[in-house]
Amino acid sequence: MTYDILRLLHVLGATVLLGTGAGIAFFMVISNRSRDARLIAHVAGIVVLADTVFTATAAVIQPITGYLLAREAGWPLLTGWVAWSLALYVIVGLFWLPVVWMQVRMRDLAVTARDAGTPLPALYHRLYRWWFAFGFPAFAAVLAIIWLMLTKPSF
Repeated sequence: MTYDILRLLHVLGATVLLGTGAGIAFFMVISNRSRDARLIAHVAGIVVLADTVFTATAAVIQPITGYLLAREAGWPLLTGWVAWSLALYVIVGLFWLPVVWMQVRMRDLAVTARDAGTPLPALYHRLYRWWFAFGFPAFAAVLAIIWLMLTKPSF
């Protein structure tokens, strides 16, 4: 029973991480294509909020439920697919934390441009390119973790 509840919570957390990440990326990319500071400021504000409420919460819950699941099932943390999952989780974090900062900064730059009635500054576009680039390895690592969780390959 405990295992099933932990597994449900862990799968829900993984779903939130994957779904929120994909949704945030979609809305940021689409709003950025408009080059409209008003739209981007609005969407980036929602993205920062969603990342704070959903992604950050799931990011904290995942290692807790993962540890408890591993302990319950008797999986060693530092070997095999669990160790690979943990290493990839660290990689996700190394890309996600700067992305959060970039999103906040891009939101602030868009708000400033909106309020001043000016185009988005070059810094916004530079941050956006970095934000976009950081998304690929983080998203790929999340997909790899989910694959590892589902298949539990023996290494």
